[in-house]
Amino acid sequence: MMHLSRLSEELVLWSSWEFGFVSLSDAYTTGSSIMPQKKNPDMAELVRGKTGRVYGDLMALLTMLKGLPLAYNKDMQEDKELIFDACDTALSCLGITEGMIRTMSARPDRMRTAAGEGFINATDLADYLVGRGMAFRDAYKISGRIVAYCIQNGKTLESLSIDEYRQFSESFDEDVFAAIDMEACVNRRVSEGGTSVASVSAQIAAVREIINKKS
Repeated sequence: MMHLSRLSEELVLWSSWEFGFVSLSDAYTTGSSIMPQKKNPDMAELVRGKTGRVYGDLMALLTMLKGLPLAYNKDMQEDKELIFDACDTALSCLGITEGMIRTMSARPDRMRTAAGEGFINATDLADYLVGRGMAFRDAYKISGRIVAYCIQNGKTLESLSIDEYRQFSESFDEDVFAAIDMEACVNRRVSEGGTSVASVSAQIAAVREIINKKS
């Protein structure tokens, strides 16, 4: 339930107007009573809320058990109601979440724009300067100054010209754009759990293997 709650929180954020990364199916959302433009992610919010109920079952069970000797006591008849409620709630939330994920639409265009505006390739920019022989502490400072410049001028790292880059350091050359390309930055993370296509594919395959074994 903790994992479902965290996933639901992300779906609530991602489906908001400010993010717009995903669009949830009408079957898993509701309208507002007074605002016709709203599409409320009610199912995600309810799953997130149900986590408190299951946590409550756990706390009640632990409280019931904490003062008992190491043997069966009649107090333990209270565990059935709590366990059944927790299991029923978790299973129903799993079913709802599965349907919600299966029917939602992703907005990769919005995600790509947000990635650029979030300067997540700033570390790659610093690494580029390190590759040109600069100490990382100096590369870090220069990259930070460039990000500040972008924010002040409403630009992204990818939209700067080579002349603008050279205002901060003569170490920059045309190949900087390949180094900070967003797709290249993502695919450069090839370690286990990384963001590269190969790493993500391996993670998906591992999870599917676990599911297949259990099913």
